[in-house]
Amino acid sequence: MSDVLELVEARLRTTLGEPDARAAVTFLGTDRIEVLRFLGGGPDGDLVRYVTLGMSDRPMTDPTAVLADPVRGPRAELVLSVRAGRADTDKALRALAVLAASPQVEGVIVAPGASLDVGEPLWPGAPFTSVLVAESGGLIEDLELDAPLDPVRFLPLLPMTPNEAAWKRVHGAEALQERWLKDGTDLRDPLRTGVSLT
Repeated sequence: MSDVLELVEARLRTTLGEPDARAAVTFLGTDRIEVLRFLGGGPDGDLVRYVTLGMSDRPMTDPTAVLADPVRGPRAELVLSVRAGRADTDKALRALAVLAASPQVEGVIVAPGASLDVGEPLWPGAPFTSVLVAESGGLIEDLELDAPLDPVRFLPLLPMTPNEAAWKRVHGAEALQERWLKDGTDLRDPLRTGVSLT
């Protein structure tokens, strides 16, 4: 494990406690991506959090750049928080690993406001096939690294129904988040229905 990933895992343990499970996925031509599961989060202790480990080992680079900078560039890990025991959300591990590998595989830069689509339900029976990437700095503070490395940001993922994803493409991420807020949507409910968009 690289120095960066050791620091990332230390930050996760400090913030969320010991992971109770971890799984690793390796895609052809990419580095290994792990997903760590943390139980007992939230004010009621009923949340399960899945956090990727491996995406931040390399900086994300602009796909149009002629030469990728091996040092500078945004670094991130992905965080999915859902209410425990309502659905088989552990099956989301592979989807999260796919999303975390997308900067290496597809040359995308994952940033707040972006939509990421896995093309299938995030877990069995899930009404979501995509996620909205939210702003970092809430649950897990950004991890500063020695210069010239960019900090590691822990980006929350908010599951979207296909209708919400389509509406977001037209109206933008901020408008969708305002709609969720206005409707009192529980974004951590793995069984929630889509928000009214009329």
